Amino acid sequence: MPSKKPLSPEDRKFFSLLKEASLTNPFSQRRDELDLQLAGKEFSTTKSQTIDKIVVKLENRIKRLEDKQEDTLSSFSDADRPLAESAFLFYFFYQFRKKFDELIQKQIEAGEKLVKLSFADEAVSYLQKKEFSPDEIKKAVEECYQLRRAYFFIDRHIIGRSPVMKELRSDIWANIFTHNIDVYRRYLRTRMEDFSTLLLGGTGTGKGAVAAVIGHSGFIPFDIRKRRFVESFTKSFVSINLSQFPVSLIESELFGHKKGAFTGAVENHKGMLNRCGPNGSILLDEIGEISLSVQIKLLQALQERVFYPVGSHQEERFHGRVIAATNRSIDDLRQKGRFRDDFYYRLCSDIIVIPSLKQRIQEDPAELDDLLTFLVKRMIGQDSPELVTMVHTVIDKNLGQDYPWRGNVRELEQCVRGVLLKQDYKGDHKSPPSGLKSQIFAGLEQGDLSAHRLLSGYCKLLYQQHGTFEEVARRTGLDRRTVNKYIKEWDDE
Repeated sequence: MPSKKPLSPEDRKFFSLLKEASLTNPFSQRRDELDLQLAGKEFSTTKSQTIDKIVVKLENRIKRLEDKQEDTLSSFSDADRPLAESAFLFYFFYQFRKKFDELIQKQIEAGEKLVKLSFADEAVSYLQKKEFSPDEIKKAVEECYQLRRAYFFIDRHIIGRSPVMKELRSDIWANIFTHNIDVYRRYLRTRMEDFSTLLLGGTGTGKGAVAAVIGHSGFIPFDIRKRRFVESFTKSFVSINLSQFPVSLIESELFGHKKGAFTGAVENHKGMLNRCGPNGSILLDEIGEISLSVQIKLLQALQERVFYPVGSHQEERFHGRVIAATNRSIDDLRQKGRFRDDFYYRLCSDIIVIPSLKQRIQEDPAELDDLLTFLVKRMIGQDSPELVTMVHTVIDKNLGQDYPWRGNVRELEQCVRGVLLKQDYKGDHKSPPSGLKSQIFAGLEQGDLSAHRLLSGYCKLLYQQHGTFEEVARRTGLDRRTVNKYIKEWDDE
């Protein structure tokens, strides 16, 4: 057996940086910094080209180890082996990333029908030559597929260059793999069903898209003998919009029902919780609309992992991960007693707030260009700078830079369709809420109420209730003259 020689100081430094990069959120600023260090600080171009540069540098180092017959795990000392293992897996991941992307695309087209891993023999052979055990090979293929799926869907479906969207992509990645992939790898990859997610944001912000990204990026076991994954990720994510069903049917849709349970129940019916498998996720959209009684039953299903179909005493088990979403104010619902605190605490393992389109454009006006490019391509199946310019021109002419986009991305999507049909879009110019309190709450919900305007409105509201500047001053801690000024400013606008 050849002697185990330590890595050179240069290789150890490079492999250590590589290992840190492999464990770091790819949508974080820290990962960008590590990639630039690995590629060479003078190297600055697209993210993809930076990665290609790193892979070439890694390939050259591995080739030098091969020339010295020091390119298997047993060639390294106990101290260096974790670095070598991480380097081999990094190289494996990026060597096969395009093939994994092709597999993802084929699986999307095939739907629930399983697609065989056409490059499985090649992938397994590479890891075998590096002396990974069968169990390590299985885990490596599973992890690479999951990592690539998560990156594929986040990168392609969570569009935008604004700071708040960069943060959103990073938050979604952490929701899937935690803050540290090594923690996820060693402890949580098969136990994420206990980590519920609550998505908050206005109508049309993209909560469903975020939920789908999370749901399609879960862990799926690999059958190394059959050379395929045991389930399609298109099957592992299911969703239900709770606002679409009358109160009398929501329980049946969620938990299922037994034949004869109620009038019209002519056969047994499986609910959405039954259709969510052990590696799956379920989106409970418009969670703020359900009754307290349903909240109690859902809480039991989440805490005890059991539920009972309507009209049945037969216990059923729920295995999936819950993603809940609402455009309502959770704080407001809780304060009014319409959303149970214990139910909220069971859902809030992670809370992700989806930003409004107005906020995104305010942070970076080029965000609008990115979204128009994305939406036009999705509608016509190809890029078209001509059509993007056409839509942008109509928006600039008819709506202007300060248009509030009350319907968020969903409204923008309809704007694009309107321009493609008639080269026109007038916007949503519904009348503002008539009551003072309604106007203030609407401004808070839209996120376009300045602190100055908020204080001005609050003073006006107190004045309407109490009738004197002195009482308003006492309640706000402001002097009488300032109160008078704020109330006058509200009335003047």
